[in-house]
Amino acid sequence: MERTNWKSGSWCLAAIAMLFWNTSCSRETGTDTTPADGTSSPRAWTVERDGDSAVLTMGVTTDEGTGDATGWTRYRGPNGSGRAAASPVSPPTRWSETENMKWMTTLPGPGSSSPIVSGDSVFVTCYSGYGVDKQDTGEYSALRRHLLRINREDGSVVWDKTVAAASQEDGYRGFLTEHGYASHTPVTDGERVYAFFGKSGVVAYDLDGNAIWRKNVGNLSSRKHWGSAASPILYKNLLIVNASDESRTLFAFDKMTGEEIWKVESDKLEYSYATPALAVLPDGRQELIVAVPYEVWGFDPGTGVCHWWSVNELGNNVAPSVLVEGDVAYLNGGYPRIGSIAVRAGGSEDTTDTHLLWEGELGSYIPTPVAFEGHLYGVTERGLAYGVDAQTGQAIFEEELPVRGAKAFYASVVLVDKKILAVSRQAGTFVFEAAPGFRQLQLNVIAGDESDFNATPAVAGGAIYLRSNKVLYCIAGVEG
Repeated sequence: MERTNWKSGSWCLAAIAMLFWNTSCSRETGTDTTPADGTSSPRAWTVERDGDSAVLTMGVTTDEGTGDATGWTRYRGPNGSGRAAASPVSPPTRWSETENMKWMTTLPGPGSSSPIVSGDSVFVTCYSGYGVDKQDTGEYSALRRHLLRINREDGSVVWDKTVAAASQEDGYRGFLTEHGYASHTPVTDGERVYAFFGKSGVVAYDLDGNAIWRKNVGNLSSRKHWGSAASPILYKNLLIVNASDESRTLFAFDKMTGEEIWKVESDKLEYSYATPALAVLPDGRQELIVAVPYEVWGFDPGTGVCHWWSVNELGNNVAPSVLVEGDVAYLNGGYPRIGSIAVRAGGSEDTTDTHLLWEGELGSYIPTPVAFEGHLYGVTERGLAYGVDAQTGQAIFEEELPVRGAKAFYASVVLVDKKILAVSRQAGTFVFEAAPGFRQLQLNVIAGDESDFNATPAVAGGAIYLRSNKVLYCIAGVEG
């Protein structure tokens, strides 16, 4: 293990040089004094990389960039865009418990994670045994996480794998009661499915439900004890996990074996609840974009080397995930000042003055927007539907939806056939046009399900997969 200390901006330049190392396990650390709270705070990084193991399988693809109309294999679909690919059969945007409801499957417990779709299967996570009832939380020792494979055609459960809590999770109180213990959406490459269960680790299963590997990513807690929520993503043969709460670490594991390929440690990850995304630079290279309080970072996804960082005013905690269009990343979040920014990827070291495109006052604390035809569309957690010019950050419309409470929306919006689907927690799914000027088209309510709808839906093959804390629904045109 070699160890080198770097100071100030020279750390990033040295880290780039590390790309050429191809032997032994390398480690670099450093500090850089840049704003982290609007004034100043040291940047402290630790990067570890197994140089012998960091050989990526080229040509391996997932729906991260392809937009396969038949699959939705990670949180928010292709590269986290929230956009459904064009399909020969359009999913319905009008439904109820009796209309366009293909099937419904009762789940073994609640969860805020989204379903994913691949081949003939839907995968979804839940939890049971503890924290299911706010009035009677039960015993922590009974906490179980579930990963289910469900038949896409009829909703039958193919298998249900349970994972016992391996470490003491944060107690069921405070803000954690809003989302629970199954908040990370799984991801699949079509041959294996990967789930992140917080302090209970990362697990990999084959499609027959056989456990392949399991990795512990830490047992820390943030000072707020909110649990964690970022979902894992795939890059070539790497599984990338933002274990911000558990260890203030970004991990990259070999998806086949679970071997750690690289990791980045930084205290600035503590309140990053956001799922990263991949940006494609003009020369075709990809960068891993990670949002943390007051900053956004750009990494080489194959090595964990930092290329650049950009400072902003989205502070304290960042929950909405990174949204990328080409080489531009859009970020929301912050508290108490909630806002949005646009940053161009690429560059070197501190790119705040050169690559920060705009900062906007209109943003969301929890849900992530979608980009479509030069605009961003979304809803805030309080129920404000909005449209923003993606070039300038200026609002093109704002419309209050008829919902109650400061946390009316947790789910992020998705785009289906030029329509925005916005799933509220209690008031149903709002459908409005993805166009300048707000026009609501539909409000869909499933009678009889009084539980929270916290999860972003999946859209694939002409169907919408929507989960509540009780039921997984398949919404599709039903013949006859």
